[in-house]
This record gives sequence, structure tokens and C-alpha cells, in this order.
Amino acid sequence: MKKKPAVAVVGTFDSKGEEHLFLKKCIERRGLPTLTVNVGTKKPSSFSADIDLYPKVKRSLKGHSGDRDQAIETAIVHARKVIRDLYDRGEIAGMISAGGGTGTHLGTSIMRVLPLGVPKVMVSTVASRNMAKTVGTKDITMMHSVVDLLGVNSISGILLEKAAAAVCGMVRTHWKPKGRKKRIALTFFGFITRGAEEIKRSLEAMGYEVVAFHANGTGGMAMEELAREGYFDGILDFAIHELADELMGGYCRGIGPERLEPPAGRPIPRLVVPGGMDCAVLEFTRTTVPHEHRNRKLFFYDFRSAIRLNRKETATLAKQVVGKLKLDPAHVKVLVPKRGFSEADQAGGPLFDPPMNAFFVRELKQGLNPLLEIREADHHINDAAFARLAAEMMDAMVRGC
Repeated sequence: MKKKPAVAVVGTFDSKGEEHLFLKKCIERRGLPTLTVNVGTKKPSSFSADIDLYPKVKRSLKGHSGDRDQAIETAIVHARKVIRDLYDRGEIAGMISAGGGTGTHLGTSIMRVLPLGVPKVMVSTVASRNMAKTVGTKDITMMHSVVDLLGVNSISGILLEKAAAAVCGMVRTHWKPKGRKKRIALTFFGFITRGAEEIKRSLEAMGYEVVAFHANGTGGMAMEELAREGYFDGILDFAIHELADELMGGYCRGIGPERLEPPAGRPIPRLVVPGGMDCAVLEFTRTTVPHEHRNRKLFFYDFRSAIRLNRKETATLAKQVVGKLKLDPAHVKVLVPKRGFSEADQAGGPLFDPPMNAFFVRELKQGLNPLLEIREADHHINDAAFARLAAEMMDAMVRGC
């Protein structure tokens, strides 16, 4: 009889052994097997772990055993290989870990080797902080421990038990979509939501499944990662605004060099629309405008505000876009809405600046013609007619591949 895949319980058992042993018992009480993996770097596991990586980490370090950062990164390298091999052999169906700052770094770094949909639960003392780099582009469930993890007590025990229940529930869930439609990735953000909604309706009416990504730094990178893994038949990059915020240190920063670049060895048709390339979104309000932005066109939103990009910034962004799209001109087209790139960039809007948009497009044409098609449409980005045109172009590109 084939063994039931286990839940991997992974952590620093030298310092958090009691907590992970508790997780193990909670999971097993719910009828699922466990497989324990110690990634502690100071001493062997405090209990008999199924896999104890401490000896291997110690051997790898040789004369550098006192280098804490090197020990941690070595443990991550070994553990990622072990966990991925276990998953590929069908021996584990999910992973859970618990820890403080270092334990969270270790646990989530290891979890990220697992594919989308494989349960990943991290109980963390730092879960209430900014977790962008910790979670990355993966579907990691972060659970705040509220109290510090120094043994199991009447409060931490409640939370650890709930975390164990969560990972068990996830492992037992096996929802699968009916059939397989061609799948389009769609990027967007708040200022162009109306256009994105119309694109989704249009593509779905054509028989596609549309998977939307919030272009907030992480969202665009998640889309690129899934594209590399073969999830999509086409990409409608409706919002490349993340490049603007990356340049200006804005709210949607956090992209890597892979953003807007073709997946290696896997050509995918990509339709690029300059959604949000009129502005950068920064964290200030009407009453806290930084001195250096007071003479710009401004759009006050909530706790964030948008600034209109100037000529130098616009030229820099156009150059970046040209450099990326040149990498795969055969599978890329650009569609430009001549009447504005965002909700605030329209006639009567606070960021409306047709000459600056025209300058951006001229820079694109200068760098990309005649390598790829740049089509201009006499619409605003949120117009239904523009959305339908974008959907039709995406459909034609997918059919042409």
C-alpha cells in the first residue's frame, strides 16, 4: 500500500525543538503523517528528527563554523534540495515551520522551492512586519505568533495548534478546475481597473481564462515567474507602472530584472500597454507633500498620492522599456491609448499631460521601430472600446503563435 504523503515540519530544532515537536503531534493527531527536518545551525536536534541537517551543515562549513550568516545560508541550500527532492518523489504534500526572525528567514526561504498550490504555513514572531521579501512571489501563509516562541505555553499552544490544523486542512483540499482553457495573464492596478475589468469580460467571452495580477511590485514578478513555469498562453501587460515606481521609490516598487523580459526558452505572446506610466505613486497625503514634489501635478488618492513624471524620468522609463522589449520583438506588440494612461491622466484630470505621453511614445518608436508593432488608438486606457481592442489584439497574437 502506497504511503500517504507527509507534512514536512521544518525548523531550527536546536532552539525551537519543543514548538516543532508540538506541531508534529498536532498534525499526527489529525491523521496525517509528518516528516521532521532540522535546519538548526548551532547543535543537533533536541529530539530525534527524521532528517537532521546539522551534521551536513557543520561539515560544509569546515573552518567557518563561527560565521552565523554563512551557516544559515548553507542550511537553506541543503534544506531546499532535500525538500524539493522529497516533494518530487511524492513523499511530502506540504510544509510548516515556526520561528523568530532567523527561523522565518530559514523557513520561508526553504518553502519557496515548492510549487504553487503546495501548502506552506509559517508561524512567525515577525509576521506583522513587511513580509514582501519574506513571502516573495509564493503562496506562503504567514501566521503571527503574537507571543514570542520560547517553548509552548497556554497562548502559543493555541496558535501553534491552529496552524497545524490549517496546514492539515490545506493538504486535504484537492480542488481542480473543470477543463483547461487557454490562460491569459493580465496585469493592472487601481487607476486602470475599469479597463482591466472590460478586458477580462472580453477575453472570457472569447473562451479564455483570465488570471489577474496586481502590479504592485510583487504581483508583476509573480506573473513573470508563473509565465516562466508555463502557466500562460499569453500576457496582456496592461500595467507596467511598476517600472515607474521602481525608478521613483514608489509604493509599487520591488520588481527584479526579470520584469517585462521574455521567459528564457519559452516564447509567449505579450501585448504591452503603458498603463500607469504617467505617474509614480508615493506615500504622502495632501497635507504632507514633500518639498521636492510641490511644483508637480499631483493626484491625491488615500494615504498615497501620485506625481506626474517629468521629461527626464519619462525618457529613462522609455529607455528601460525599449531595452526589455527588444529582447523578444517577434512575440511582443505595444498598444498605446492616446487619450491617457491612467484614471488621473485624462482630459480634466489632475495628471493630464498629452505632450508628455506623446514624448514617451516617440521615445518608444525611436528605439523599437521597425522591430515590433506599436499601435496607437484614439481612446483613454479605461475606455471600453480600448479594452475590447486590447482583447482582440491579444486573441490574434495567441492564435498566431
